[in-house]
Order: sequence, then structure tokens, then C-alpha cells
Amino acid sequence: SIGTQAGGLKAAKPGDNSKDVSVQRALNEETLVSAAQKVKEAGRDFTYFIVVLVGIGVTGGLFYVIFKELFSSSSPNKIYGDALDKCRSHPEIIGVFGDSIKGYGEATRRGRRQHVSHIEYVKDGLKHMRLKFYIEGTESGKQGTVHVEVKENLETGRFEVHYIFVDVETYPRRTIVIEDNR
Repeated sequence: SIGTQAGGLKAAKPGDNSKDVSVQRALNEETLVSAAQKVKEAGRDFTYFIVVLVGIGVTGGLFYVIFKELFSSSSPNKIYGDALDKCRSHPEIIGVFGDSIKGYGEATRRGRRQHVSHIEYVKDGLKHMRLKFYIEGTESGKQGTVHVEVKENLETGRFEVHYIFVDVETYPRRTIVIEDNR
């Protein structure tokens, strides 16, 4: 038979029919270790909670900025897209530049032409925005500069087109007015 006591296993004598098992614990030590482990785990859980909250906040901020830039009616990219669509559908522009018209912004140092030049200002208590971008068609060497100005409508809070016109850069030089609400 084998018996256990505090301190390890102990072999019982062959003639001993005792089936007593005694285990002694230091209850105070176990409670202290357990409490220390609980505090440690709670601190780790709180740290993870803070990291998750910061991650959710950063992700939410990014989604807000992306949504505002791409889908807001007051973003320069949205106004650029609307003005380019009006240029592509205008019959005189199609006659000068051809059917397939592409638009692009200012060239950067790396040669990318994605930045649409724009200026925001306030005049008579209304927000205004001016944009300038370039168009190019399938006709050989035909290029133009598109000038757009929009102003805020106080009732709707959206920007409305003030004017859109295109300066044709090649001979014969001229200006094509697409929309003028001045």
C-alpha cells in the first residue's frame, strides 16, 4: 500500500492496513498566490481591453475619413467626378476631344496625376470651392483645362455648380462653356 503525506509519497509497511491519507495545505499561501494571479490576469485583461478600444477608435476614424472623402457631396473628388461626367456628356466637348475622354489632376514628383487642384474659400458667408483639372481625348494631341467653381446652398447644405468651362489648349484655342449659373 502507498500513503501520501505533506512532503511526498511514502511506502507503507506490509503489515500496516491503514488507509489514511493526510494532505496538509497552507491555506494562507494558496489564497495569496491565487489573489496575486487574479490581479495579474485582471491587469492583462484590462490592457487587452484598452488595446482593442484604441484599435476600434482608429478604425472608426479611418472609415469616417474615407467615407467623407469619397462619398460626401462636398469633397473635391466627388465634385471632380461630377464635373468630369458633365464634360464627357457635353456634345461640343465630344466633338473636339473625341468619344473617350479621360481626366487627370496635377502631376506630382513621382509622375502621378491624381491630385486635383482645389481651393476652398468663404465669400459673402457662403463656402465656395474652385477646382482645376485636365482632360484629354482620343483625338491626337487634344488637351484641355477644366475650371469648376461650386458654392454651398444654405438650404440643402450641398455644393451647387456655379460654372464649368474648358479651355482648349490646342489650335484653335477657345473656351467651351458647359454650365454657367452666375
